[in-house]
Amino acid sequence: MLPETTAARPAQSVFPFKSTLSFEPIIAYWKSREDDPNPGVSLLARSIGERVATETWCRGPITDMSVLECNCDLVDTLMLAMFPPASFRFDISGAIAPFQRYSFYHTPRFAEVLLTAAKNIKQPLNIDARTLDVHTARMAYQLILDKVYGVQMPHHGSIIFTVPDYSIGLYRHYGVEFNSTFLDVRVVGTRPELTSEQIELLTRNPHRVDLWQQLLPPDLFELEGFNILHLVDVTDQEILSELKYDLLERDVLQASDRLEQIQEKLRVLFKRPFLQLGIAAYDEKKRAFVDFGRKINHSFLTKQLHSQDAGSGFRQIYSELWQNRQPLVLEDVETAAIPEDLRQQILSIGIRSAILALLPYGDDTVGLLELGSPNIGDLDEFDIETVAQFVPLFAVAVKRNAEEIQTRVQSIIKEKFTAIHPSMEWRFTNAAENLLQKLEEGNRNAEMEAIIFHDVYPLHGSCDIRGSSTARNEAIQGDLIEHLTLANKVLKKASEFQALPILDELKFYVNKNLRRLRQTLISGDEVSIFESLKTEVEPLFEYLGQNTPELQPVITQYWSNIDAELGILYKRRKAFEESTTLLNDTVSDYLDEEEEKAQQMFPHYFQRFKTDGVEYNIYVGASLVEHKPFDLVFLKNLRLWQLLTMIEITRRTMALKPQLPVPLDTTQLILIHSQPLAIRFRQDERQFDVDGAYNIRYEIIKKRIDKATVQGTGERLTQPGHIALVYSQQREADEYLEYLDYMQDRGLLEPEIEELELEELQGVKGLLALRVKVKF
Repeated sequence: MLPETTAARPAQSVFPFKSTLSFEPIIAYWKSREDDPNPGVSLLARSIGERVATETWCRGPITDMSVLECNCDLVDTLMLAMFPPASFRFDISGAIAPFQRYSFYHTPRFAEVLLTAAKNIKQPLNIDARTLDVHTARMAYQLILDKVYGVQMPHHGSIIFTVPDYSIGLYRHYGVEFNSTFLDVRVVGTRPELTSEQIELLTRNPHRVDLWQQLLPPDLFELEGFNILHLVDVTDQEILSELKYDLLERDVLQASDRLEQIQEKLRVLFKRPFLQLGIAAYDEKKRAFVDFGRKINHSFLTKQLHSQDAGSGFRQIYSELWQNRQPLVLEDVETAAIPEDLRQQILSIGIRSAILALLPYGDDTVGLLELGSPNIGDLDEFDIETVAQFVPLFAVAVKRNAEEIQTRVQSIIKEKFTAIHPSMEWRFTNAAENLLQKLEEGNRNAEMEAIIFHDVYPLHGSCDIRGSSTARNEAIQGDLIEHLTLANKVLKKASEFQALPILDELKFYVNKNLRRLRQTLISGDEVSIFESLKTEVEPLFEYLGQNTPELQPVITQYWSNIDAELGILYKRRKAFEESTTLLNDTVSDYLDEEEEKAQQMFPHYFQRFKTDGVEYNIYVGASLVEHKPFDLVFLKNLRLWQLLTMIEITRRTMALKPQLPVPLDTTQLILIHSQPLAIRFRQDERQFDVDGAYNIRYEIIKKRIDKATVQGTGERLTQPGHIALVYSQQREADEYLEYLDYMQDRGLLEPEIEELELEELQGVKGLLALRVKVKF
């Protein structure tokens, strides 16, 4: 005795409708086909009608499932409407009482996929019982709206069932379609009337079961007939969709458990319960396989490349893979045409068949995908098309993982360092990666390693604005005198109209400062005078302007000379700053433009500063550059480049002088230092400095030579229109004399070259210099 329908399904508190299994709808269908134009269909329909007329059990509600077993030949005939013989063996279809769990008729595949031994529908792995009941109730309500009220709801797609596949020990995904062709809805009593607004409310809220129950009370409807469930295997589409979302997650390749989940999905896709997934990231710059961070290496093959006994077979096979750019299929590792040492290595890790596929991203290769199985023939040429569908997803994930690691490295660089020059960025990146590795290994006290570049050659140059301090003081002094004079003019005029003691006191203060300013400018004058004018004098002007109309013209003249934004008289200082800015920008822009060209000669460190003028440092040497040989010819090239740029800077600043609001001159200086030295990045100061006591002398000279004077004359070494070259050893001068001779021959320099001794500087003596005039 088979279980009754009502007993076969679980408690239905969420599904409130009374439902009855009935063949009446399908009997009515066959009755309608008795006069079908197709003779075969009409003959079959009439035959079914005659049989039904004699079988009273098939009319009305069916509650005893045993009658179906006893009359299975008639059931088979009736079900031909939905279960054609040609596809019966292959379709995954089953008939159930209205939205219930017990299947009274089904194909063999339906039973295999979805039914328990008691012919109940299995609980899907991806949907709990209550959620499934809610979904069923929603479908029933939409059926009522369609068949009773003639309103069709939009199709929202099929539901997906994930069910176990015991034959392979995995699971599969199936799209489920509910066909209610043979299901009728009977109204019990008076049909509830729905307004157009209520119908629209229901169609806009398909998930509000409470709202549907309120407007369509379930006790007013009965469901009679049966549903057809049709399943379609959508495992491939679902797995690929899941892989897409999985591989777009952050850090998906940084966690072993996440990769195991992805491996499980690939096992389902290939129907191979023992499939192994391996992923190797490839760094194009290092030309090597690298880990994903946190010392995670998800590859089961490329690990062999790092072992001491790894032979040339691995490298040979990867070289061929890189050349052919096509997946490599090893259907049987034992007999595959691969190097013997490679064969033994793969067999030693239990792999008997495998597929290796590059992970391309644009024009780059970002990694390698590995699929392996312990069974011969599990992976073959037919699997290449499947692999091609998800290779781009893994490529994006590996690329994104590399970018995220790089972002974290850059974050460390920004936190620990300052702006890094491109020529040495690689060294800071290596240091940041090493620190990141230590931190991720649990060493929370790890510190950044020292960054030192040994045996680098320095070049230093400066373009200084001659007399900038004096010109700035004169500008400040001139502005203050004019400002006080204008204020004094207002105070004198005010004394003619009002006899206020404060006016006399302020005139005394202004005249006293005017007399002193005409003699000299003292440090602090600018701030103190400005404060006095703002707090004591100018507030009085506002009072006088409002109460003494005769003073309005002279007060207006005062304010017309005051800078509205700064609140001070700012004429000479503005002219000076515009001049220095124009000079500095001209020199800086030219230097930056030429520096780009110089980097093409040989990569080097370049650092530029703007003050009252422009100075720069260059360091060049083998330790600064990764994977590029250094030769002294590059150093000579840069020295010649430096001299040429200094000549052009001298010419440009001289040509600019007539356009300057304040006609300022510039002087050019080069410090020659032929001995290599070491530079260290000072993390506390976020900049480079020379390393070691011996090398400090170079820094001392660099900071003091701009004030150097010629021995015996006291004349400043640097002069407008000239280039001064400071050195310590004669061989340094000899090299540069050759460069100067070349420049003179090109007509860039005047013929005379001065060879000078310099006065002793603080802590530095014995310096010499060459000085030559630029030809304009």
